Amino acid sequence: MESRNTSLPSAASFRMIDVGAKPDTSRRAVASGSFFAAPATLSRIRERTLPKGDVLALAEIAGIQGAKKTADLLPLCHPLPLTSVRVWTDASGDQAIRVFCEARTVGKTGVEMEALGGVMTALLCLYDLTKGVDPVLGLGEVKLELKEGGKTGHWVHPGSGSVPAPAPLPVLDGVSASLLTLSDRCSRGEAEDRSGPAIRAWITNRGGTIASERVVPDDRQALANELESMLREGRVQLIVTTGGTGLAPRDVTPETVAAFCAAHGGREVPGIGERLRAEGARHTPMSWLSRSAGFQVGGALVLCLPGSPKAVVEGLNAVEPLLKHAIHVSKGGSHP
Repeated sequence: MESRNTSLPSAASFRMIDVGAKPDTSRRAVASGSFFAAPATLSRIRERTLPKGDVLALAEIAGIQGAKKTADLLPLCHPLPLTSVRVWTDASGDQAIRVFCEARTVGKTGVEMEALGGVMTALLCLYDLTKGVDPVLGLGEVKLELKEGGKTGHWVHPGSGSVPAPAPLPVLDGVSASLLTLSDRCSRGEAEDRSGPAIRAWITNRGGTIASERVVPDDRQALANELESMLREGRVQLIVTTGGTGLAPRDVTPETVAAFCAAHGGREVPGIGERLRAEGARHTPMSWLSRSAGFQVGGALVLCLPGSPKAVVEGLNAVEPLLKHAIHVSKGGSHP
């Protein structure tokens, strides 16, 4: 009889990676998966007529619990102080229900496993609640859709196609925003504007709406004209510019916006620029050379961000905790 060494490796064979020296940064991950069932079964799920009730709602709750318990199940996964977990489902398909989980934290390592753990738990809950009426079920297509933060920055799965939009966060609910990309090359059609779409996705994912979106050259008068038009329309509470915050000769965004605000009774909000640089320095020391800034003018909050998709997402994440109150006060609201 063949003998085998069945002894288990010692605990010394494994180690949790030491992330103590890494800086804390805003982290976000979105994962997805699919629950497969017969069309008749999916119809009953959508109509909430299964014996165990609204299985979609319970699966979403289970997914939140699963994300929070991820470190308890995976031995080398770091316990993280999750700042947000959201699970939502898309039951519009005739062959599968798609499940999504978004996890967020401010920490030294990413939240990919928490997002995947939330999806897997939600899928298992759907299976458990449905198997009594249909044993022919399937789970699959589980993958990480995207992750943000840390050294990698913004990463999207190459097989995702269009990244699914998470359910809107309330931070910009009811806020109308205008976007302005400052770029000589983009305005001439020589380069693709990628920062503007990144800002649009960030705002709409948080419940905001886009009133206008324009691309203009790095030119003082062009920028001032666009700001004048946006304020004259009087429909926006948030204006976000991208580009022109560096040290190049034609980088003129912050000083142009500052002069415009001064001429229209506005003012700078110094803490916004300070926070943008401090948080940006967690990703690159070059952030200290950025002239990103924030202003109030005409009842609107103006954010002047750098000209790269990674930098604008990191910047918006940095000021996200401030936006709701800043916009409320800029519109004339009172302090709590």
